[in-house]
Amino acid sequence: MSESARVAPRTRGTVPGPALIGLGLVTNFFDTLGVGSYATTTIVLKLGRMTADELIPGTMNVGHLIPVLLQAILFLSVIEVELTTLVSMIIAGGLGAWFGAGVVVRWPRRTVQRGMAIALLFTAAVITLRQMGIFPQGGDAIGLAGIALVVAVLSNALFGALVSLGIGNYAPCMAVIYSLGMSPRVAFPIMAGSAALMMPVAAFRFWKSGRLDRRIAVGLTLGGIPGVLIATYLVKELPVTYLLWLVVVVLLYTSVTLWASSKLSAPVAA
Repeated sequence: MSESARVAPRTRGTVPGPALIGLGLVTNFFDTLGVGSYATTTIVLKLGRMTADELIPGTMNVGHLIPVLLQAILFLSVIEVELTTLVSMIIAGGLGAWFGAGVVVRWPRRTVQRGMAIALLFTAAVITLRQMGIFPQGGDAIGLAGIALVVAVLSNALFGALVSLGIGNYAPCMAVIYSLGMSPRVAFPIMAGSAALMMPVAAFRFWKSGRLDRRIAVGLTLGGIPGVLIATYLVKELPVTYLLWLVVVVLLYTSVTLWASSKLSAPVAA
């Protein structure tokens, strides 16, 4: 059976139920507070066996797109960031996403599973280092110049490519911003602004290829919009230390599960 024939049946239907809308609300609520949405969404979709593993990256890039655009608008309207830093990092992230998605959409099921497994391990490691206070806590700068700017731009290009595998850019981007002495506050518009360009670029390629579950993507979008608004205007700040440790544990379990599943997947030509 060809790859397109195997994927197509899983993409039928566009009417999500309350559970999928709730998933979009919860994941984007915590995404707005800085937890990230890709790791938590991957955990639920994989462990709940809600769609094929190879459809998860595309489903998340399309489904979380509009909520992330809303986040970017809200953060950029209230938090000042030096323009050169902001624009250069956003463009770099978009370019990385374009090339990364162009590669991932051609990968067979086994390769996607193993790529996601490695990406989840990376995410778990970054969150753990952040939780343990090993990463610097940031400074008060609202912009970068010289070598620091080059490092930030190249890093964001890499994070854009990783978005295509379903690894969110929030945790690694925050780590780089802090380590370069920027204010923790400006991390949010940079992260959201970068994601707002990375995701449309990646989403377009996934949508064009058909490598997504449209019903789940619609549910993430419908729930994600109110999730962002609730987090922004009602909650604003919430202690998430224990939640992040739980996310790390489940990320490790999900990574192992994906790798084990990849061993059962027959190699498929890209």
